[in-house]
Amino acid sequence: MALTPTYKVVFYNQNQVYEVYCRAIYQSEMYGFIEVEEFVFGEKAQLVVDPGEEKLKNEFAGVKRSYIPLHSIVRIDEVEKEGSGKVVDVKDGNKVTPFPVPGMAPKSE
Repeated sequence: MALTPTYKVVFYNQNQVYEVYCRAIYQSEMYGFIEVEEFVFGEKAQLVVDPGEEKLKNEFAGVKRSYIPLHSIVRIDEVEKEGSGKVVDVKDGNKVTPFPVPGMAPKSE
């Protein structure tokens, strides 16, 4: 029996870089987005509480599916074991540059 893969998704959101773990990720029917489902957080039996992961748990509590814009994605990895998710503030402005988004050229007459 094959194990369900776990993915680490790193994305940029409002001057913060998010690192979340999930079990399902795929291209959305909405153009320019990916869908992330089945978020995975650390074991509930841990004695040490990680404030970064608690912030993620609270932010994604009750979220069934999240749509993330493609230009905000920094990296997606398939990992063997989930780690603890985190949110890191980006200091000194925008250090993460999103991919350029193709635009439509103006019509010349």
